[in-house]
Amino acid sequence: MNTTKKLCIALFCCAILASGCATVQSFIKSSFPYTSTVVLPASAQVGQTNSAISSASSFDEVFGNTSGNDYVRDVRAESARITAVSPADQNLGTIKSIKLYLSNKTGHEVMIASRNDISENIGSPLVLDVDKSRFIDEYIKGTNLRIRMEYILRNNLKQDVSVKASVSFSSLPVK
Repeated sequence: MNTTKKLCIALFCCAILASGCATVQSFIKSSFPYTSTVVLPASAQVGQTNSAISSASSFDEVFGNTSGNDYVRDVRAESARITAVSPADQNLGTIKSIKLYLSNKTGHEVMIASRNDISENIGSPLVLDVDKSRFIDEYIKGTNLRIRMEYILRNNLKQDVSVKASVSFSSLPVK
């Protein structure tokens, strides 16, 4: 096989591999959640709106891929839940209502999930109602992602409670 044919085959293989990156990134973005551990302090007030915030990290960030967001578009929240981490047996029914907001370094935020009238005996995890009505590309494609949780307690907390918030997204590959 002459050198020109080998070069053409190599370039063709590279082009196939490069075009698949957007699809792979889209799959990763829609398959792996952003997670954040938020602490609800024991001093939080019952019956009042409390707020807690924490940094959010994604699968890409854990493995050092800082350009993964360049391959996706039309990002929407698909699912959200919170799970008691510490104490692990914490009943999340102590929370009466909850809202999750996503923000980045610009300081702008968007509500991505909520749940009202949470049952007193719900246990853990707690699945939230997701707002799928808008694209949130500008928030996901930013840096320093944060999840802020607004919540109203039904009962006093006996100790600080750590909860993990997990939000999964759907997206399309950039064409």
